[in-house]
Amino acid sequence: MLHSIPLFFTLALCLFVAPDKVVNQPIPSKKAPNIIFILSDDHAAQALSAYGSRINQTPNLDRIAENGMRFDRMYCTNSICAPSRAVILTSKMSHLNGVFNNTNTFDANQNTLPRLLQQHGYQTAMIGKWHLKSDPVGFDYWNILPDQGLYYNPDFIEMGELKHTEGYVTDLTTDYALNWLENRQDDKPFFLFLGNKAPHRNWMPGPEHLTDYQEQDIPEPDNLFDDYATRSAAAVEQDMSIEKTMNLAYDLKVVETEPETNNGWIDHWMSDRLKTMTDDQRQAWISAYGPENEAFVNANLQGEDLLRWKYQRYVKDYLRCIASVDDNTGRLLDYLEEKGLAEHTILVYTSDQGFYLGEHGWFDKRFMYEESYQMPFLVQWPGHIKPGSSTDALCMNLDIAPTLLELAGVAIPEEMQGSSFARFFKKPTHKKGWQKAIYYHYFEYPGTHSVKRHYGVRTERYKLIHFYYDIDAWELYDLEKDPREMNNVFDDPAYAKIREALKKQLHQLHDKYEDHPEDFQTSLKMATLSHLGIGAQLQFEVQPGPYYRPNAESKLTDGQYWNYSRYATIIPDGWVGYRMDDAAMILDMGAVKTIKRTGLHCMQNPDIAAYFPLDVEFWASLDGKKYHRLGAVSTDAYDLREATRFLSITFDPQQVRYLKVSAKKRGLIPAGKPSEGEAALLLLDEWVVE
Repeated sequence: MLHSIPLFFTLALCLFVAPDKVVNQPIPSKKAPNIIFILSDDHAAQALSAYGSRINQTPNLDRIAENGMRFDRMYCTNSICAPSRAVILTSKMSHLNGVFNNTNTFDANQNTLPRLLQQHGYQTAMIGKWHLKSDPVGFDYWNILPDQGLYYNPDFIEMGELKHTEGYVTDLTTDYALNWLENRQDDKPFFLFLGNKAPHRNWMPGPEHLTDYQEQDIPEPDNLFDDYATRSAAAVEQDMSIEKTMNLAYDLKVVETEPETNNGWIDHWMSDRLKTMTDDQRQAWISAYGPENEAFVNANLQGEDLLRWKYQRYVKDYLRCIASVDDNTGRLLDYLEEKGLAEHTILVYTSDQGFYLGEHGWFDKRFMYEESYQMPFLVQWPGHIKPGSSTDALCMNLDIAPTLLELAGVAIPEEMQGSSFARFFKKPTHKKGWQKAIYYHYFEYPGTHSVKRHYGVRTERYKLIHFYYDIDAWELYDLEKDPREMNNVFDDPAYAKIREALKKQLHQLHDKYEDHPEDFQTSLKMATLSHLGIGAQLQFEVQPGPYYRPNAESKLTDGQYWNYSRYATIIPDGWVGYRMDDAAMILDMGAVKTIKRTGLHCMQNPDIAAYFPLDVEFWASLDGKKYHRLGAVSTDAYDLREATRFLSITFDPQQVRYLKVSAKKRGLIPAGKPSEGEAALLLLDEWVVE
C-alpha cells in the first residue's frame, strides 16, 4: 500500500505569466498523488444536492464537496458525450482533436492525460464507459462498455476480449474499479478513470431504486411550458422535447402502447431488454412499472396532463439512476478511507456535460444554455484543498488535463489549449490573470435532436451565441438579470455596446483556439432536380415506419434533396425511413413518358444505425399490371466513406408510365460496425426519373 509521505503543495501559484497559461511547476515530492477521475454521463448539476438540487439528495457525492471544492462555473466546450471526453483527455478543442460528434473515431496517436501520466510512472486503468470507438490509450488495464453499453447484464470488453456479465452496470463498473485498486501495484501512484454509463438515456434504474420517488411528485421547472417567445428558430426547431420527442416505450417504459403511437421499431427495444433480464430482475421491473403503466394507459392523458406525466416518469427514472451512482461513489470513498488512501488521492467527480431536466420543456443537452453547458465538478484532496470550499472562476473541461498534470508533477505539452486551475484549490477567489471569457462550439447538425450548429462566448455576466449553417441567428443573455435564459436581448438597444464587445471577444477566442467557424460553414444545401417523377403519384406497397412517414410521398417526388458537406452528420428529418421492413413502392407518372435513367437517393449515418441498402431493384410497366425488370444496383457492405448516394441505373430509352422499386435493408448490424446489434435503418429521399 502507499505509505504516508507528506506532499508539499506549492503549485507555483505565483508563476502565472499570461492570462490563460501557466508555467508548469512539478510538485517537489518523493511521491506523486494518486488520481481517481469519475466521469458520469449526462449528470446535470441541478441533480446534485451539493449544487442545491430541489429534486434529489446525493449524500455520497456531497461528501466530495464537503471534503473539498465545488466548482460553480465549470463548462464544456461541446455539449455532447464523445466530444467532451476527447477534450478532457487531450485538452484540445474538438476541431483539433478530431472528435466533432459521436460518429467520429478518436485518434489514439494524440497526447492524452492518461498517456502522459503513464509515461511518468503512473499505473493507469480505464473502467466503464469509454465511448470513443477506438481502443483506450495510455492505460495499463482497461475494461470498457461497448459503445453506450447496457444498464442490465451488460457486455464489457476487457483488454480486447468481449465478456458478458450479469448485474447492474453502475454496480459492475464500481466492482471492477475496486478490484483493480485492490490488486494494483502498490509501489506506484495510480490514475483510475471510472466512467459511469448512468444517467444516460434511456434511464433504466437499478433494482434497489426502482420504486424511489414513487409516492411523490417531483417539482416541475418553472419553464417546463416555455414558448421560446424571444428565442431564435433554433430553440423552436429542436427535436428534444419531452412532449413530442420522448418515446413512451423506449424512454418511459410503457411497453403496452401500440407501435403506431411510439415511433414504431423502438417499442421492440424495451421489450427485448426485458427478455434479456434474469427472472428476478424482470419480476422486480414489472412489479415497479406495471401498475403505473396500466393506470396511465387507462387514463388516456392529453395535452398538458400528458406532458406532466411524461416529465414525472422521465425525471424519476433519471434520479433513480443517479441514486445508484451516488451509492457506488460512496463505496469507493469508503474504500479509500478504509485503506488509508484518501489523503494521498485526488478524487474528481464530474460529468461530460449537463442535461435538461424539463427546463425549456426539454431533455438531452447540446445547446449552450446553462443547464446542459455547465458541468458539475467536485474535487477533494485532504490536506491540500480546503473542505467545503467553492469557486466561481470560469473553467472549462479543456482545463482539466493541465490541472491534473500539474498536480502530478508532469510537464504540460505546448499543444494543450487549456490552463491549470490548481491555483483555486488554495485561493478560490484568486482570479487575477485568469480567463474572463470562455468559448463553445457545437457541430452536430444535421444530427440527432436537430440542434443547430452554434458557437459562443460566456463571461461572468453575459452570454452571446451565434447559430449558423442553415440559419443566421444571434442570442444574447444577461445572466445576472435572466439566469433562466428566457429573454434574448440581442436586438435590445440598451445592450448595443455589450453586444459589440462580446463579438470582439468572440473573434479573439476564435484566434486563440484556432477555431474559425467559416471553415465549417459549408452550407446545408437543398439541391434541386428537374426530372419526370416530380409530382407523380406515389403508392407505398410497404409503409414506412411511423416515425419517418409524415409527408413521405412528397419527400420522394418534390424535386429536392439534401446535399451534405463532409462535416455534416445527418438524421431522418426530410427522409422516408424503414427499420423493420424493406422498402417497396410504385410511381405513376400519369402518362407514358420516355425515360433512360432512374434512381433513389439514400443516406447513411452510423450514429443512428442508418446504412445504404443492400441493393435497389427497378421495374417498369406501361399499364401498371405487367412489369419488366430494368435493372438493379448494389452497395458495398458498410462502406462509410459516403453520407448520401443516388443509387441509379441507366438503360436504353424506353416508354414507361409506371415504375416499381424495392430497396433491401441490411438487417442487424454485425459486430465491429457502428451501432452493432441494432436493426439497420433504411432512409430514402428523392426518386429520380430522367
